[in-house]
Amino acid sequence: MRTNKNNHTNTEEKGRVKAMFTANSIRNKLRFRPSPPQVMAFGFILIIFLGAELLSRPISYTNDHAIPFIDALFMSASATCVTGLTVLSPGIHLSSFGQVVMILLVQIGGLGFMTMATLFALLFRKRISFRERLVLKESMNYGQTEGIVRLIRKVLLYALVIELTGAFLLSVYFMTEMPVSKAVYFGVFHSISFFNNAGFDLFAQFPERAGSLIHYVEDPFINIVSMLLIFFGGIGFIVISEIVTFPKNRKFSLHSKVVLSVTGILTVFGAIVILMLEFSNPDTLEPLSASGKVLGSFFQSVTARSAGLSTIDPSSLREVTQFFLILLMFIGAGPGSTGGGIRVTTFAILIGAMIAMIRGRDDVILFRFRIAKQQIHQAIMFTMIAFTIICTAAMALSITERGSFLAILFEATSAYCTVGMSAGLTDHITDIGKIILILLMFVGRLGPVTLAFALNTGSKKELYRFPEGKITIG
Repeated sequence: MRTNKNNHTNTEEKGRVKAMFTANSIRNKLRFRPSPPQVMAFGFILIIFLGAELLSRPISYTNDHAIPFIDALFMSASATCVTGLTVLSPGIHLSSFGQVVMILLVQIGGLGFMTMATLFALLFRKRISFRERLVLKESMNYGQTEGIVRLIRKVLLYALVIELTGAFLLSVYFMTEMPVSKAVYFGVFHSISFFNNAGFDLFAQFPERAGSLIHYVEDPFINIVSMLLIFFGGIGFIVISEIVTFPKNRKFSLHSKVVLSVTGILTVFGAIVILMLEFSNPDTLEPLSASGKVLGSFFQSVTARSAGLSTIDPSSLREVTQFFLILLMFIGAGPGSTGGGIRVTTFAILIGAMIAMIRGRDDVILFRFRIAKQQIHQAIMFTMIAFTIICTAAMALSITERGSFLAILFEATSAYCTVGMSAGLTDHITDIGKIILILLMFVGRLGPVTLAFALNTGSKKELYRFPEGKITIG
C-alpha cells in the first residue's frame, strides 16, 4: 500500500512538473523578444513616424506653407535616414521649430538611435545589458560585443568634437554675411548636416542665391571645411578612432587601410573624371576660374558618395557625368559611417576578387592579407541585392513619374544609397513616387540584410546537403 501511495505521489509530482514546463514553454512562445535587427528596424520606423507627426504640426511650418502628412513623412524619413532628398525647402517651408526637429532627426539617424539611447544611459549611470550591446554591435557594424560601450563613448566624443569644430569655423565665416545669432544657428545646423552626410541646407532663405552650396562654388574655405566634415562622417567611427590613436600605435588595421585608400583613390579619380567631362560645359565648370574648376570637381566627387550637397546643379551636368555620379553613389562611403551605398570595403573586395580571377589566384589579397571566402560571398550578395533593389525601384518610378530614365535611375540610386543628390525629379514627384523613395531610403539606411534578418521570425538548421554540381560560366 505504501509503495502504491508513493507511486501515486510521484505520478502527481511528474504531472505538476510537466504542466509547469508546458506553461513556461507556452509563455516563452507568446513572449515577443525582438532580435537586434528587429530592434533597429522598429526603432527607425518609430522615429520616422514621430518626426513626421511633429513636422506636420502647424508649429513646424511657416504660416502660408502647410505641410501634408505624406510630405512630412518624406522629410522625416530623409532626415532620419540621413539622405537629404527633399520635397520642400527646409529654409523656406519650415519654421525654426521644424528646422530643429529636422536636424535632431539627422543627428539621431546619423549616430544611430541606439547610440543616442546609450548616451542617456551613460549620463544616468544605467547599466548596459548584453542584449543592448548586441543591438549596438549591429548598429555600428562592429565585429564583437567586447569593447562596444567603449567604442560608443568614443563615437559620441568624436562626433561632438568634429561637429563643434565645424560649427565654430562655419559660424565665424557666416558672421561676415549675416547677424551673429543667425550665423551661429547656420553654423551649427550645417555642421551637423554635413558631418552626418545628410545634405540639408537653409540657403534657400536667400532669394538671390541658388540652392545648396552653389553660391560658394569658388569659395575655398566653405569647400574645404564642408569636404572635411563629409570625409570624417563618411569614413566611419572605427577609422576615426584609429586616426586619433595613430600617433601612439603607429599602425592601422586592414579595415582602416582599405577605407582610407579606396576613399582617397575614388575622390581623386572622381574629381579628374568630372573635370574632364564638365570642363567645357557652359552650365557647370566652363565659366569658373581654374581654381573654381578644381574645387567644383573635387566637391562633386566627395559629396556624390554620401553627402548629397552640391556646388554645381546636378541637373545641369552632362548625361555621362550624371551616370558617373550614379556609380560613385552606388559605391558609397565606409561601413559604420553616416553614409550609404554598398560601401568602399565591398567595392575593394569585388575589385580584389576580379584581379585574383584574372591572375589565376585562389585568394583575394588586400594589403598582404587574405580575405575570407565568406566575406567575398557577402560582398557579392550585398552588391547584387543593392543592384536588384535599385533597378526594381527605377522601373516602378518610370511607371509613376514623368522624366528620362537616367533621371529616374539617378533619383532611385540617390535614395537607396542615402546620398540626397537630385536630378530634379523629387521637385514634382507623385505621392506614390514619394512612398517608393521613402522605402528606398529606409532599406538603404537600415541595410537589406539587416532588414531581412528583422523580418525573419526563425531559422531552421539544414539537416542535409545536396550533391555538388558544375555549370559552365562565361
